Amino acid sequence: MAINLAQETVQTYEVETLIQKAKHAQHIYASFTQEQVDEIVKAISVRLTEAAEDLAYKAHTETGFGNVKDKTTKNLFASQQVYESIKDEPTVGIIDRDEMNKVIEIGVPMGVIAALVPVTNPTSTVIFKTLVALKTRNAIVLSPHPKAVNCIVEAARLVEEAAVNAGAPKGLVQVIESPSLEGTQTLMQHDDTALILATGGGPMVKAAYSSGNPAIGVGPGNGPAFVEKSAHIEEAIDRIITSKTFDNGTICASEQSIIVEKSIKEEVVEELKKRKAYFMNQEESEKVSHFIMRENGTMNPQIVGKTVTEVAKLCGIIIPADTSVLISEETTIGPDNPYSREKLTPILAMYTVNDWDQGVTTCNTILENEGAGHTAMLHTTNDALVEDFGLRIKASRILINTPGTFGGIGFSTNLAPSLTLGCGAIGGSSITDNVSVRQLMNINRVAYNK
Repeated sequence: MAINLAQETVQTYEVETLIQKAKHAQHIYASFTQEQVDEIVKAISVRLTEAAEDLAYKAHTETGFGNVKDKTTKNLFASQQVYESIKDEPTVGIIDRDEMNKVIEIGVPMGVIAALVPVTNPTSTVIFKTLVALKTRNAIVLSPHPKAVNCIVEAARLVEEAAVNAGAPKGLVQVIESPSLEGTQTLMQHDDTALILATGGGPMVKAAYSSGNPAIGVGPGNGPAFVEKSAHIEEAIDRIITSKTFDNGTICASEQSIIVEKSIKEEVVEELKKRKAYFMNQEESEKVSHFIMRENGTMNPQIVGKTVTEVAKLCGIIIPADTSVLISEETTIGPDNPYSREKLTPILAMYTVNDWDQGVTTCNTILENEGAGHTAMLHTTNDALVEDFGLRIKASRILINTPGTFGGIGFSTNLAPSLTLGCGAIGGSSITDNVSVRQLMNINRVAYNK
């Protein structure tokens, strides 16, 4: 007990020190002009673009998740596409004038942002969260997942270095280098924490909302992809496979289930097999099912972000060497069926439905089981059905004819480029937005008499 108390005291002291450094730097940074802020953010974008591949290698080596090529793409998405989306956004002083309604908007920094960083997308999340935080004149303290500490610390070091070289005060970017549950809780509950950006497991997100401080948390994904009978099947399957295999399925907006209408099932299956999908028999599905979830009902980290070959070997099934994804045909949805839940690995469930209404109902049942408010995909050429899907489906991101992985984060759609995806009240989140700079600053409004 004495040892645990001593460790907790050390961790609390570390967090307290980091917050005070960040608070001091942010106090100085709050007086910077828009031009100064933009130069700093640009410098971070340039430096982290240069380091994208090296950071991807470090992230893959440390975590064992995904692959270097796709992690490089994710890092570049954060350092380039996110940057391009925010670089011209006004965040300092008067940011908007509504002359007709006589309202002036003023951007005000929040202060110190506490940012939880997941193991699945460690370096890209650091780049994204630091860019949006510093663009809005905030400081940021990062709480890494324990299995990705080194690559997160390195990414944060590069961000801080680039910022300081561009004129920022030292201390804007801090990292808990000895992460622990106690340290993260201290960070989230601290009186000087202005906002928590919680990206991670369900319990940690709930802890963020219970901290007593404002929080933006994101829930699990479990996106169903409905291939409706009018869809261009070859294109739909190409998008689904491309999305599900990207970085071995580690982005939470990726497809978790395929819902297909009975009238086109044979064509869909044929196309999936062309794309090297492997349909498991009942015995194989049973073997794999035991490795998807742990006994406590959480996702098994042994399969997260692994190649389909590694998953098969772990589960004791034999598959062709060129297999892209494993598919299990399913008829039930519920907490006890792991195929109907989030699987951040190249495994898909497939459900066959009789018609449109049954398809929509199945999508919603999957989301209600897990992933409510997150993401759903529809492949169709019928615009009337697009609107019906949008009106009925229980997701914040409803993606049409696009890969879930890329559409959800705003890479292949015009949604805000982001790696923090709100799930709305239905998903236990405070917002439905793709988080960007608008969510990281207070906006004061000057309003005239009518």
